[in-house]
Amino acid sequence: MVSVPAAVPSPGLIARINGRHHRAALNVFLFVVIAHWAEHLVQAYQIWVLGTARPQSRGVLGQFFPWLVKSEWLHYGYAIVMLVALFLLRPGFVGRARAWWTVALVIQFWHHIEHLLLLIQAQAGVTFFGAAQPTSILQLAFMRVELHLFYNSIVFIPMMIAMYLHLRPNRTELADSTCNCVAKSKSTSVRSATSVA
Repeated sequence: MVSVPAAVPSPGLIARINGRHHRAALNVFLFVVIAHWAEHLVQAYQIWVLGTARPQSRGVLGQFFPWLVKSEWLHYGYAIVMLVALFLLRPGFVGRARAWWTVALVIQFWHHIEHLLLLIQAQAGVTFFGAAQPTSILQLAFMRVELHLFYNSIVFIPMMIAMYLHLRPNRTELADSTCNCVAKSKSTSVRSATSVA
């Protein structure tokens, strides 16, 4: 009887997006993040440059689909997508990049909690904290547009630092890396190390 070699199992989704598809996954994620930023920046422009009243300052999508921007499902959906993506893409980062990515993940977790509170209030038809409309905890002290620009900034900045460091690893991080984001750098480093020896 001829023995058939066992098939090598293909890696799971998390292993693939943190290995050979890490750069592509990061690029897709970054596209979504930048599209979201564009919406917030257009809304800020509408409020502070054009002088549009806040309820009518709906960004780009909101001009065509006003009900969409008013839906807490949209805002919560984006918050959960961000949280899940930050969590799923984290294993591909090592060293300093992972530390910064984790900072973004922790802040996004809190941002997600704030959106969850807003969603619960909108769905239940009740408000917390004696507010007239659904309100998050930090929204008690800050206006919603400014607060979410702040949240998006403090998640985006460490995320960008993490990506920068991820693409420029030191020798230890390069050795520990499991993805192909810096494949060219790896081969260059290996060649330069062997030529010195």
